[in-house]
Amino acid sequence: MYRQSKKLVNDIERAINGEYSAIQCYANLANLALTEKERKQILEIRQDEIRHFQQFARIYASLTGRQPQPKMMEACPDAYLEGLEFALQDEQKTVDFYLDIAAETSNQYIKEAFRRAAADEQNHAVWFLYFFAKQKQR
Repeated sequence: MYRQSKKLVNDIERAINGEYSAIQCYANLANLALTEKERKQILEIRQDEIRHFQQFARIYASLTGRQPQPKMMEACPDAYLEGLEFALQDEQKTVDFYLDIAAETSNQYIKEAFRRAAADEQNHAVWFLYFFAKQKQR
């Protein structure tokens, strides 16, 4: 049981770092967007990431009794097309990671939080794929 809860805390910490990184990256990506519509959608996605970050931080604090110390996972590309591809791939990997966390916990609140976040991440991936495909056609 201890090993399982330690893994859960480590996974949640990794999720927090991922959300923190996405928040930073998507601010940059929004500034690189070629249209106002794309910029607004990327900022809306960023708001979802902020909500996930806050929810995961609350879960982490409730499990550990301390606040997380988030850090950037990896650098964001500086070019729009590369940034879209990076975001698309990251969102897709995150869907699987969050579904794994949901499957491995017996805590219903945590399970539902990560299932909902996985659905959001899948939606984000579709938006980034759309923007990426449009950009590739130009």
